[in-house]
Amino acid sequence: MTLEVLGVEGIPEIEAGADLGELIAKAGTYQDGDVLVVTSKIVSKAEGRLLRAADREAAIDAESVRLVARRGPVRIVENRNGFVMAAAGVDASNTAPGTVLLLPEDPDASARALRARLQQLTGRRLAVLVTDTFGRPWRNGLTDVAIGAAGLSALEDHRGRTDGYGNTLEQTVVATADELAAAADLVKGKTSGVPVAVVRGLGHLVTAEDGEGVRPLVRPSVDDMFRLGTSEALRQAVTLRRTVRSFTAEPVDPAAVRRAVAAAVTAPAPHHTTPWRFVLLESADTRVRLLDAMLDAWRRDLRELDGWDEARIARRTARGNVLRDAPYLVVPCLVTDGAHDYPDQRRAAAEREMFTVAAGAAVQNLLVALTGEGYGSAWVSSTMFCRATVREALDLPDGWDPMGAVAVGRPAEAPRARPERGAEAFIAVR
Repeated sequence: MTLEVLGVEGIPEIEAGADLGELIAKAGTYQDGDVLVVTSKIVSKAEGRLLRAADREAAIDAESVRLVARRGPVRIVENRNGFVMAAAGVDASNTAPGTVLLLPEDPDASARALRARLQQLTGRRLAVLVTDTFGRPWRNGLTDVAIGAAGLSALEDHRGRTDGYGNTLEQTVVATADELAAAADLVKGKTSGVPVAVVRGLGHLVTAEDGEGVRPLVRPSVDDMFRLGTSEALRQAVTLRRTVRSFTAEPVDPAAVRRAVAAAVTAPAPHHTTPWRFVLLESADTRVRLLDAMLDAWRRDLRELDGWDEARIARRTARGNVLRDAPYLVVPCLVTDGAHDYPDQRRAAAEREMFTVAAGAAVQNLLVALTGEGYGSAWVSSTMFCRATVREALDLPDGWDPMGAVAVGRPAEAPRARPERGAEAFIAVR
């Protein structure tokens, strides 16, 4: 078998309403059994899917039906065609400033229409694939995949066949359309200005009927082991969460912290209250002012203790450097509005403990969510030892009790491996 992959050159810039089939037909010479692989950008342009949008994020929202994952500004979403991809395919490259290009509304319908037009103009038996660039789970790098197909089966089912050793194939279903898309991109490329390629030598794959399109490539939710993955994702985030004491100078994205706070405030709390407040120290001046005031307070307190000379005080207060070196600080605070007022000390102390536990649950949510955003963190208890000083430095209400401080930033080094910790040592069964 001889296989050729040929770029189709000479296709002009595509405008809305262009007869794309005619332009492709004129640009090349085609044979029966050719598979034409067409970049979705020119299909979208011909179909008028160019949108003037100053806010690309709003365009992504409009094209998305489900958020799958988010890391900083990068969103992996499911679009209305069921494709799971970055930014719903909304593309600001190879288009004029101030505009974005959306994917074809129905890529299979686009492939069918383009195939019919090309076969009419060339008199050849052809197949058409419409492709776009996707990232892939578990692997770096991008590749083209089929998002629309006409005239060939997107999948080739090998189950039930035997291999060269006589073994029966049990699970092998080949994504033929995606293999062709990736092969064609070797001659199309991302910056070559060649939006169409011909794959020649696989005429046996070309069918008389348009076929099912790419729908068979989209894994049904019932078969998707990673569609939600909530328990797996949670366990992974909790496992990866470490106390990070060394950070890079890279600024922290305030939006990521706010998303982490949104996760934090889902923690359980007593009496239907919301006993948490999170003070975000985004100003370097504010961080320095707070930490200097805390340092002065610690020094005053330690000097009153027997045996604490200046060298020992310096060693003790140096532990706070993790806060001073971090590019971002969060001060979680406990508020006990809604707490029941008990006359006896035992019940009053238990009531306070209930609220304190709720604050700890919220901080744990915050730390895990920050890990999911790609940030390291260190929860340091220091503000609890000088609450009045912290309230004064940050101009906080009297009822806000600081519950430590969380240093946030990109870890300066990879965390050291740690042995897996099982549950049995911490369980008592009665």
